[in-house]
Amino acid sequence: MKQRSWTIAAIVVGHFTAAFSALGMPPFFPLIFSRSLHSDADYLIGWAYVLPAAMTALSAPMWGRLSDRFGKKALLLRAQFGLAGSFLLAGFAESVPVFLLALALQGLFGGTFAASSAYLATMVDGKGLTRTLTLLQGSARASLFVAPVGLGFALLQTTPIETYRYLALLPLAAALLIAFLPAPEAAPAAKPHSVSGKSASGGSARSELWTLVLIQFAFAFGTVVTFPYFVPFVDTHLGGADSALTGMLFGLPHLVYLLAAAPLSLWLGQKHLDATVSAAFLLLAASLCGQLFANTLLSLTLWRLVMGVAMTAGFIGLHGMIASASRSSNAGRTFGWLDAASKWGGVAAGVIAGLAVEAFGTNAPLVLGALVLAAAAIALVSRASIPLLQAR
Repeated sequence: MKQRSWTIAAIVVGHFTAAFSALGMPPFFPLIFSRSLHSDADYLIGWAYVLPAAMTALSAPMWGRLSDRFGKKALLLRAQFGLAGSFLLAGFAESVPVFLLALALQGLFGGTFAASSAYLATMVDGKGLTRTLTLLQGSARASLFVAPVGLGFALLQTTPIETYRYLALLPLAAALLIAFLPAPEAAPAAKPHSVSGKSASGGSARSELWTLVLIQFAFAFGTVVTFPYFVPFVDTHLGGADSALTGMLFGLPHLVYLLAAAPLSLWLGQKHLDATVSAAFLLLAASLCGQLFANTLLSLTLWRLVMGVAMTAGFIGLHGMIASASRSSNAGRTFGWLDAASKWGGVAAGVIAGLAVEAFGTNAPLVLGALVLAAAAIALVSRASIPLLQAR
């Protein structure tokens, strides 16, 4: 038990180091383009944001299949070395094309979340896997807080592009740590389940996976679509706000996740999974609608807190669905497709958010997010009610 706890901790720390760099550097892309690459092609910055995610979405299913075939540890090491190599290339880039190539390789050869999840799925299952995936997601949320601050201080000591050279040491250190971990043995074989907790035959496994993929896509789209234009949204609703206050409001839901995920996972994500995720999505949609009508700091803060609770419950319920449907033998394929769905949801959200704001203003992304999340919740409720109607 002690060895397994240490292994899980090492995997989570390794993922945090990867997320620290991958999620922490994009806010500084404008500085990299202007100061290091001496480019005024600002329109390319948006493409630089989505390029790694798009390449991960394309490559994740392939890496997942290879993980099932050649071993989860080998493919997790591959992901960490892939990040290190792409960071080094970015750190020595002297032109925009080379930097964009590095970002493309980061997405193509990275994918540490899917690789880490597949590794962990061979060690724990059921409730244990639900809690472990929630912990792994927490490492990404923590990096969203720590990385901008840490990298901001680092940029005081070096040029923006050179920071990537030092960041390459983080995935290398993670790879060294993972190299000493045991090659995981499969978790005890469990009877396949459906995402709603009912028994599923082998023939329905594919449809269960696609259900999870669609839920993951809707969840990623509904949340990420609100991110790119949150700063002008706050400025419009509060009549101007300093960057520190806006940053606090932006990060508040992620802070709620870090504080609430552990206690909520004690009683969420184990039973009535469809209902849990449906309720979380509806509450998340309601929080987005509430923010649309929030014109004071207090009201906007309260709705951001509600958003954090809903987002946390949604992740826990989704992790419960994944734990119920996945098996160690196909964990790589499962998490590869789920990672791809999440990345495609984020890419679509970024592109559509830009078009919606240009056409309808800064409220449009929140409206879109609420509509997508509400539609996904209604679809889940309808899906859960079909067996009951048939039973009658």
